[in-house]
Formats: sequence, C-alpha cells, structure tokens
Amino acid sequence: MNGKNIICSYERETANGSFSALNPATGKPLEGSFFKAGTADADEALKGAELAYQTYKHLHKDLKAAFLRCIADEIAALGDTLINRAAEESGLPIGRLQGELGRTTGQLRLFAQLVEEGSWVEAIIDTAMPDRQPLPRADIRRMLVPLGPVVVFGASNFPLAFSVAGGDTASALASGCPVIVKAHPAHLGTSSLVGSAIVKAIHKSGVPEGVFSLLYDDGYDIGSYLVKHPKTKAVTFTGSFKGGMELVKLAQQRQQPIPVFAEMGSINPVFLLPQATAENPEELAKKCAASITLGAGQFCTNPGLLIAVQSEGLEQFKQTLSGLISETPTATMLTPGIFSNYENRAQEALKEEGVVLLAESGKNNADLQHQSVAKIAQVSAAQFLTSSRLQEEVFGPYSLLVIADDVSQMEEIIAALEGQLTVTLFAAQNELTQYPELISKIADKTGRMIMNGVPTGVEVCGAMQHGGPFPATNDSRFSSVGTTAIYRFVRPLAWQDWDPELLPEELKDGNPLGIYRLINQTRTRA
Repeated sequence: MNGKNIICSYERETANGSFSALNPATGKPLEGSFFKAGTADADEALKGAELAYQTYKHLHKDLKAAFLRCIADEIAALGDTLINRAAEESGLPIGRLQGELGRTTGQLRLFAQLVEEGSWVEAIIDTAMPDRQPLPRADIRRMLVPLGPVVVFGASNFPLAFSVAGGDTASALASGCPVIVKAHPAHLGTSSLVGSAIVKAIHKSGVPEGVFSLLYDDGYDIGSYLVKHPKTKAVTFTGSFKGGMELVKLAQQRQQPIPVFAEMGSINPVFLLPQATAENPEELAKKCAASITLGAGQFCTNPGLLIAVQSEGLEQFKQTLSGLISETPTATMLTPGIFSNYENRAQEALKEEGVVLLAESGKNNADLQHQSVAKIAQVSAAQFLTSSRLQEEVFGPYSLLVIADDVSQMEEIIAALEGQLTVTLFAAQNELTQYPELISKIADKTGRMIMNGVPTGVEVCGAMQHGGPFPATNDSRFSSVGTTAIYRFVRPLAWQDWDPELLPEELKDGNPLGIYRLINQTRTRA
C-alpha cells in the first residue's frame, strides 16, 4: 500500500500531487499518501490495454478461468489486512466487510466457472445448404466477442464487491476485456491492496500485463478523460443519478459513442397489501425496519418507500416500526459527503406538505462523526402523488410510509413512479390473484419483483437481475450483478463461409471445447 498508481500491472509514481483517505468515524486522515494520476498515465494505461486486448481476447477459456481464480486467491490471502483497512476507510463493521470479501472472491470464482463451461458465448451455427432452392444458403456461424478496454468506476458503498475487483471488473475480465479502474477516492488503501493482489495474479498466470490498471484521483478530471478516451470501449458506474448521467453524456458526445452501464439507485417501493398487513403486522414491521437500517441504509436496494392501505393492522405495523426505528443506534456513514447529503435530503423531504415524522433514532453515538439518524415518516397517498420531491431517493436509513385509501390508489402510485431496481410485495396467497392489475404495473417498473421478503441482499447468481427501467439504470436490458453481467462487454460477430481451420474454437466442427451450441436450431453439445 505505497500509494502508487498501477499502470499495465506495474506501480508508478506520478508528478501530479498526492492526497489521503479519511476515516469517516473520526474525521482524521488515514495513513498513506496516494499519487494523483495524470492524462499521460491514462494514455499509457489505455495504450497498454489496447495492446493486451489483442492477445487476451483469444486466451483459452481454461487459462482465463485460472486467472480469475488466482485473483480470488490473492485477495483472500490479504485477510485481516484488507478487512481492517476497508473498515477504517468506510466506517462499515468488520462482519459486514468479511461477508463482502466472501462475495468478492465468490463472484470471481463464479465467473471462472462460467468461462470454463464456455456456453455463455452463445455460439450459433447454421450450416451451408448448397442445394436449397431457389437459392443456396451460406455457412454462417455467430458468437459473442469482447468489446475492448473497459473503464470501471469504484463505488462508495461497496469498497470490495463493487470496486477494484468487484463484479464489474470480474465480468469484464471474464468476457475478454482489459480493465482500467478509477479508484473511489474514499477507498484508496483498500483499492491499493486489491490492485496489488490482481497484479500478483497477472504475473503468476502469465496473462498480458496490460489487462489491468488502477488510477487515483480526488476529482473528476481523470474519470472524465478515461470516458472520453478513444481507446475506451465501455464504462461501468454505480452511484448517484447525477454522476451516472454525466458519464452517459460524456460517452455520447464522443466522436465514437460507447456504452455506459450506470446503476443509479432507486427508492425500491414496498407494497403492503391489506390481508398480509392484518395477519402479520409486527413481523412485517421487523423485516422492514431491519432492511431500512441495514448498513446505515447505504444500499442501492434500501426500501425508501412503504405503501399500505389504512387499516387496524397498519396501525399495529406503524407502532412496531416506529419503536424499532427509535431503538436503532446511529451508524457511521461512508463519507462526509454522503452524510451531509443524507441529512439535507431527509430534512427537505420532511418539510414537504403533509409529511409527518413518526420516529427517528434515539441512540446517538456522540463520540463518532458522520452518524446516521434513522427516520421513518408518513404521508397520505393523495399528497404523495402531488410531490415529485417525495418520489426521489434519500440515500440512507430513511423511509416514507404512504397511506393509500385502497388498492386502486396503490395502482396510481406505482403508475406514477419511475423505474426501480426492486419492487417488493407483501401479500397473502389469495391477494396475488385478487389484484392482477397491481402486479402487472409493478412488473413494468422494475428489474426484480420480491415476494414477502426484503430488497436488501442481492444474491450473486445466474438468475439475479440488478438493473431496472430508467432512472434506476440507463439500460434496463442488463444486470450489474450475477453471471449475466458479462453481456455488457460483448457484441455479436458472424463468420460467413470461412475456412473451418480459421474459425474460433467455439465455432469449429467437432466442438473442440465441448460447449453447448445452437446448430441448425437444435441446442446440442455434439
């Protein structure tokens, strides 16, 4: 952890000044000065990435899988050194970070399995039909191929799983794309440690050195430069709507526009149907309170909106929820900026007409800085529908309970909302068939529908969809979590009437890789 940028797998000092990370709990700078990258460093990193791409995109799937596993092993070997530094930089508890470390190494190994199995390239073969009348058919073979160098922006709320070796990096490397990471300025030491682990894996695995670079900057200059650079072929980002849309705008203004995959958060509404609320008001309140306050509310799937119909069960739900929120201790937020933004946006929401504060944290830790105060507020559905401000995300442990007159008014609310990462439905079994219009409208507004659970906790697996209609993400066709995240970094390419020996292994006769392919409309490993 020496503060040097990593350019094409080698550490470099730069001449652009340095800066330090901050402990958000104490407000004091942490050990280590980190060199700011300049445009010349970005140029060198992308030049090396482009050169490495020409070799890395053809790397045998088994060698690529071994490389991903080696990264996981090197990160795991950092152990407490990595966990403790991440805790100092983020204010997150050790237990949470231990789980996040397992997720980080686990998703690397999951992508290794995907690459090793090989069918993700979606190989399609339509063999020649020379005798077809009135015209013969050519031999056409198609598969997915990598785009080229990918720029990854580290996220503030996941210093491991959405950062230097997080899901974006893992899926891009799995696809055959080199990666240039712009480190999050709040996680400098954590980023340095993980970056060094990736470099060790590169040297042990023998993959091209240009497949990985890591650059530091405490502003926006290097990030903007990387997005606009002609050698960059795709960008990933997890963060605010403002930040994500600025990157989308930069990418579209290029002479050659490129895709940006921006996950920009949402309010993740939770619908409490009447019978479910009447049957289990206290249990529902416990689930909601735990989800609202988990990690100081700093999850992109934090339930910022609860929608229910006025009833006796709802009164019990409100009483229990308010009690649990008032007993919630404060927690350190990720950065001073996030803390300030939470305080300001929560106060703005509470000033909206008709909004009433039901409860807030009563256990304050005065010895620490940037402490979140969990809040639960209430408003009528009629008033909610007139206020665009109440439909905006408050990033932190805040949630608004919206009281509807009936389920029809619930339908009005979901129709008025923008796209979401998740929508949750608490419902009794018979209510699922009783309100088909509500469920249909929910499906149009989200990437993941949750039944009788909570939105926080995103499983890394093949079926996971972490992405939703705008503005939750800028492209709802893709996921940033799970194995399908790999499809962000590839494009289809067809070979027509090529010499069989010159075809990629995935498309050759005899199926040398033994993968599933679609041959003349039949899926087979033959």
